[in-house]
Amino acid sequence: MMRQYELVERVTRYNPDADEALLNKAYVYAMQKHGTQTRASGDPYFSHPLEVAAILTDLRLDDATIAVALLHDTIEDTDATRAEIDSLFGEEIGKLVEGLTKIKRLDLVSQKAKQAENFRKLLLAIADDVRVLLVKLADRLHNMRTLHHMPEHKRGRIAEETMEIYAPLAGRMGMHDMREELEDIAFHTLNPEAYETITDRLVDLRERNRDLILDIETTLTERLSERGMAALVKGREKRPYSIFRKMQRKAIGFEQLSDIYGFRVTVGTVEACYRVLGVIHTTWPTVPGRFKDYISTPKQNDYKSIHTTIVGPSRQRVELQIRTISMDRVAEYGIAAHALYKDGEFGGRNIARHTEDCRAFEWLRRTTELLAQGDTPEEFLENTKLELFHDQVFCFSPKGRLIALPRGATPIDFAYAVHTGIGNTCVGCKINGKIMPLVTELHNGDEVEIIRSPAQTPPPAWEAIAVTGKARAAIRRATRESVRKQYGALGEHILKRAFARAEKAYSEDLLEAILDLLHQASVADLLAAVGRGDLSAQLVLKSAHPDYQDERVAISGPPLEEGWFGLKQGHGLKFRIPPGELDADKAAAGESGEPEEGPALPIRGLSGDIPVTFAPDGGAVPGDRIVGILTPSEGLTIYPIQSPSLKEFDDQTERWVDVRWDIDVNNPERFPARLDISAANEPGSLATIAQVIGENSGNIDNVKMMQRASDFHQMIIDLEVWDLKHLNRIINQLRTKPNVSSVSRVNG
Repeated sequence: MMRQYELVERVTRYNPDADEALLNKAYVYAMQKHGTQTRASGDPYFSHPLEVAAILTDLRLDDATIAVALLHDTIEDTDATRAEIDSLFGEEIGKLVEGLTKIKRLDLVSQKAKQAENFRKLLLAIADDVRVLLVKLADRLHNMRTLHHMPEHKRGRIAEETMEIYAPLAGRMGMHDMREELEDIAFHTLNPEAYETITDRLVDLRERNRDLILDIETTLTERLSERGMAALVKGREKRPYSIFRKMQRKAIGFEQLSDIYGFRVTVGTVEACYRVLGVIHTTWPTVPGRFKDYISTPKQNDYKSIHTTIVGPSRQRVELQIRTISMDRVAEYGIAAHALYKDGEFGGRNIARHTEDCRAFEWLRRTTELLAQGDTPEEFLENTKLELFHDQVFCFSPKGRLIALPRGATPIDFAYAVHTGIGNTCVGCKINGKIMPLVTELHNGDEVEIIRSPAQTPPPAWEAIAVTGKARAAIRRATRESVRKQYGALGEHILKRAFARAEKAYSEDLLEAILDLLHQASVADLLAAVGRGDLSAQLVLKSAHPDYQDERVAISGPPLEEGWFGLKQGHGLKFRIPPGELDADKAAAGESGEPEEGPALPIRGLSGDIPVTFAPDGGAVPGDRIVGILTPSEGLTIYPIQSPSLKEFDDQTERWVDVRWDIDVNNPERFPARLDISAANEPGSLATIAQVIGENSGNIDNVKMMQRASDFHQMIIDLEVWDLKHLNRIINQLRTKPNVSSVSRVNG
């Protein structure tokens, strides 16, 4: 484990003006707080924050960030508090540590919504101060380096999470070395067979081409030196996951790869880069289609370099990257490079200010803007992943504006990248002056002109065509807004008719006054809720005019179809059963066309009254499509058709009875339903849920707490409702409550 003075020396080596007292204090404080805690490997827990700090010293970060690395687990895993850290280390460091503490452990496989919500928190914290990201990535890198100490059942989840979120996020920030290491470790864990195969092939190739890298380095250096070019030439071997990904993407074999070996040529100036390119292209033949100039058109993460592939010595294809020293530093450290030097001066504690003009940080800010657009956490995570994983193409507007888009993007994505309003009013496009379909895939250098119409609204089908998260989110929002307006118009019509029938005054001012009572944010929300059926017109009418006395409207079922017989039960409920289901020796009872009153008609295999019960674990309510399962000596059990419990009877078709609801309009009654609810573990959550059910005339039969955690609890609620519409209204209103995470109906 690294000693205190060794850490200070690592920092002062690149920053002689570092605050040594701050580093020493953070070291001692974190070591004392973690005390005797240990990791899965058995090492002292303090070794983890210490290694995270060491990784950040390799990135040459400021002393405040190193202190945060030492302290990043103290609030979460010890008795340390934000107030205590503020008083000892200052509010700046306290805020960063708290930002990292708020990020819960993510679970990609079993808690999608929780993962998405925590990813939102991560990006919000990063957008406030990029040092949160740097510490988080270093934290994940050390955890991946020690992943083999974790229990086997946890390794896959952690590796998958790293591959899906942290590695591409590091790449987006330009930190390619960190991304490649994260990907390789995750790849080794998720697909060990493929990893071993590629590694073995690389070993064989390395043995066959033992002197190739040295020969090419020497030859390149000599050729450039002959023309007066001072350059550093360095060879490298492609990493296993990078090879695997390319083989998959291009559907080619290992032998067909042309860039397993690559070389980096580093020079002093941008002009020298192009001079080197000229020397290389006039010395060796180039491979067509393998030239990219990221100096004139940088990537969004600030990456700049010239890429070209030549047929070099020994007829071997060689990929070359030509860049300046500063470009090389950005390519290696990414966004962290902005902490190193600014105009030749060490950035010190101003890393956050120095990243303001960083293109990678611009992407991050644009991504966090989606948080304010009303997307659910799951939608946000999906949209962000779309942008994390795609390579880029560069297109131009007719005025010459450069637009970077993911590979596979369409003119729809281009329109939304320019402006959301342009995307929403897009009706067609011209690509390179020619009218083309909106589904056309764009390529590098395309000039795209969007044809617009103010009467246009984006159709929902566009969401399946769009590639970028921004376009998908905007289309989804426009679709929701369009549907909401339709529901609002319908709700207004329903309310006006209800108020007119009751001979009561109707106005928007009247609705405004009862918004809090009905838990609605605006009149538009209230009207949409009525249009959707989440709020009844009678409830709104009674809220606006408390003196109004309404009469309950009996629930009506579908009309009795000709040729069906009634089955009367003790509690007043009737189900209709087709004549073919009746016992043959009792079917004569229906010959007169009139069903018997009193005792129920017998069903095949039974005689006398037939007991009817509802399915356990959820029941059924009017509005559900239902089926009866006949059990000798027990009677008929009514299941909703969507109940997974019906799978048990797939091979017992003789027990299935086709039944229908036949509600007595003069004697409405309630029916059983069951809800699975996840809510925040905070005072008042259960009261809020009970209040919503009560306000909607639901009746709670039973509440069972299934799972309880520090931040949420799961409960099963059995309740009684009038019908399916009544149940859905309760579910929809529960979902609007901020302390309710999810609500779903249980059907077995």
